[in-house]
Amino acid sequence: MVFPFGCRPNKALPMKKIGLLFLFASTLAFSQKNIYEHESFDAFAQEHELLAIVPFIAHLELKKKVDRDDLETLAEKEGHAVQNALETYFSKRKERKGFNVDFQNIRNTNAILARHGIDYGNIDTYTTQELCKILGVDGLISGTLNLNILLSKGVPTNFNFLDYFSGNADYGRIGLKISDGKSGKLLWKYENEISKKTGKNTTELIERMMKTASRKFPYDRERKNRNRD
Repeated sequence: MVFPFGCRPNKALPMKKIGLLFLFASTLAFSQKNIYEHESFDAFAQEHELLAIVPFIAHLELKKKVDRDDLETLAEKEGHAVQNALETYFSKRKERKGFNVDFQNIRNTNAILARHGIDYGNIDTYTTQELCKILGVDGLISGTLNLNILLSKGVPTNFNFLDYFSGNADYGRIGLKISDGKSGKLLWKYENEISKKTGKNTTELIERMMKTASRKFPYDRERKNRNRD
């Protein structure tokens, strides 16, 4: 068995080295991510040309007591903030990254949903196939958000090193998924923990999260061209 820093179990580790060990473990835990891709993703995605981004379903567990109606309003704002941040990210990266799909303008997406009586409060009662048919798209980008802070307003600034060990550095978790419009099958999913290191607000979270996942983001022209050869 190899012991860190060449130390044996019968020798006490200096406090400085113990601190480094804990920091290393925390960094590993932070960097852990979960990316799932359907084994037949390419077959499903061959005809994908337009994807819609819908508001994320947010679940808030705030430390401060909030009225139920106010909590629902805040959750909706968080869900729309992620939708907006994703559109901004894809718009900025599309040309540079060479995505082989387009993304429906979220204003159009939300307007179409509203015309069909679909809003944040009931969107999760519709299937992927139903939503894609209504929106006229080939696939859907959706997800969930679990937060104990209001990320759209920024992460707490009163933060110190010990917060890593007390758990106060953890603000929740985000899950992003891509589903096929015809079959409704889950094609791709990315989950990541939210902490101070993932960004100071929703925009930074999406920027850093997608940067980490970009190498495995399935819609790129080179990948599609390789599959056609």
